[in-house]
Amino acid sequence: MTGLDRLLAALAALAGGLGVAASAAVAHTSGGETLKTAAQFLLFHAPAIIALTGFAAAGLTRGALTRLAAAALLVGLALFSGDLALLALTGQALFPMAAPIGGTVLMAGWALAAVAALVPARR
Repeated sequence: MTGLDRLLAALAALAGGLGVAASAAVAHTSGGETLKTAAQFLLFHAPAIIALTGFAAAGLTRGALTRLAAAALLVGLALFSGDLALLALTGQALFPMAAPIGGTVLMAGWALAAVAALVPARR
């Protein structure tokens, strides 16, 4: 496992932990649907990023492409969920169009993951 794999996995684990924290905030405050959506996205994407990192580290997929997909999911997740959470908790957006940009990057990350799954790994 490379240093990049470790970083991607650690950031995915952090996303999962933040998803749990945001879910708890929704349950115990009036965080509303916006924070709930941010929590769900964090919790849904964290295992996918860990899986992609594992596939790359094990040589099951083309490593660079799979790591790029995982990185895109992390960036998209930070923008999308970060913007929603900040908006729900403070009333302020991260920056204009952060959530739509993040959502687009998430979709690109999933497309890259699909391509990575279809392109044979080098042996």
